Amino acid sequence: MSVKSPNSWEARAEANSFYGFTDLPSVHERGTVVLTHGKGPYIFDTNGKSYLDGNSGLWNMVAGFDHPGLIATAQAQYAKFPGYHSFFGRMSDQTVMLSEKLVEVSPFARGKVFYTNSGSEANDTMVKMLWFLGRHEGHPERRKIITRVNAYHGVTAVSASMTGKPYNSVFGLPLPGFIHVGCPHYWRFGQAGETEAQFTARLARELEETIIKEGPDTIAGFFAEPVMGAGGVIPPSKGYFQAVHKVLKKYGIPLISDEVICGFGRTGNTWGCQTYDFMPDAIISSKNLTAGFFPMGAVILGPELTDRLQAASEAIEEFPHGFTASGHPVGCAIALKAIDVVMNEGLAENVHKLTPLFEGGLKRLAENPNIGEWRGKGLMGALEAVKDKATKTPFDGSLSVSERIANACTDHGLICRPLGQAIVLCPPFIMTEAHMDEMFDKLEKALKKVFKEVA
Repeated sequence: MSVKSPNSWEARAEANSFYGFTDLPSVHERGTVVLTHGKGPYIFDTNGKSYLDGNSGLWNMVAGFDHPGLIATAQAQYAKFPGYHSFFGRMSDQTVMLSEKLVEVSPFARGKVFYTNSGSEANDTMVKMLWFLGRHEGHPERRKIITRVNAYHGVTAVSASMTGKPYNSVFGLPLPGFIHVGCPHYWRFGQAGETEAQFTARLARELEETIIKEGPDTIAGFFAEPVMGAGGVIPPSKGYFQAVHKVLKKYGIPLISDEVICGFGRTGNTWGCQTYDFMPDAIISSKNLTAGFFPMGAVILGPELTDRLQAASEAIEEFPHGFTASGHPVGCAIALKAIDVVMNEGLAENVHKLTPLFEGGLKRLAENPNIGEWRGKGLMGALEAVKDKATKTPFDGSLSVSERIANACTDHGLICRPLGQAIVLCPPFIMTEAHMDEMFDKLEKALKKVFKEVA
């Protein structure tokens, strides 16, 4: 264990901060990295050390950490109107303009937007909307929510129940009525001799069998990330969304596209549902919505759900749900600017320009005998560490291989994220070719060091 002065930033952090989603043995051994500022795609700690952030903060700092336009927008809005709500028929002009913009850039011909403070709250809100509809329309039994194993939809009690990760069992979750069907990761879950098309067909059959078993009239909705993010960057198998959408339409079950990570350019299109060519009934947005400069989430409703929810709300004169900071004027102003930055300042184009280089770097590192698979879409990718490449056998969990790789990257001045036995990269959209070279060079050094120790 490292020796830390009682007055050091590391010791002060550990003495008074309760950590979430943090490997505590690493913190006790290495200390907390306490940060002071950022510049472009780099962050800086209290010792003056710089790190290339290969994870865009938490998927979201796509314009870097010091974008002058976003900073100026926030400053100007704070000076003009620093805060308000969206209750009781009152909302800021920025809120109105953002709703117009989100419907405009959505795949929907028309719709409406409801604001939250995070993606977790947006998914939670969407579930309440579906439950509200079921009761209003005479189907109070429509309560069950279907998601997938390895999916991540948030951390509230409801959104954590949607999240198909085993760690939620420590909270006694999922709540009753939350169902997890198969993960569309062909490399890991495809059966011996099964083609990718057969794998996709099997998952669609499993979904339909689950719907029939549970009772179609008890299912409120199906939620899916176009590319699973915190599950380890898992793109769907070929034809997956076309196959499951057909099943859902057969039984009248809404498809909700959780675009918290994929939305606003991460997969190479404005929305992940556009990348995989399917039309959802609603979209969940956050993260890139404000380029990380403000905590905000949004539920973007398509035409049918808009009409149904409007009718349900008018029947009781309101939709009895909301948050104090819903539609916050500063957040909405920042979001309007962030959308403009991504779509009109060359960031979306840069994603397309850098994607071949990004994929090439992943492919090159996947030649390592202890990397079983590289996978990704747009500027989100992962390398899966394995003990044996031929059999896809993972390392023993006690070795904490991905955590060790991430720590070695930190030592080299690179931030990347361990997820399971994968190392995940989702760099900012402002990256250059030189930044890409730096990122992969540092990651390669970390891989060689750790695999030498554990192989």
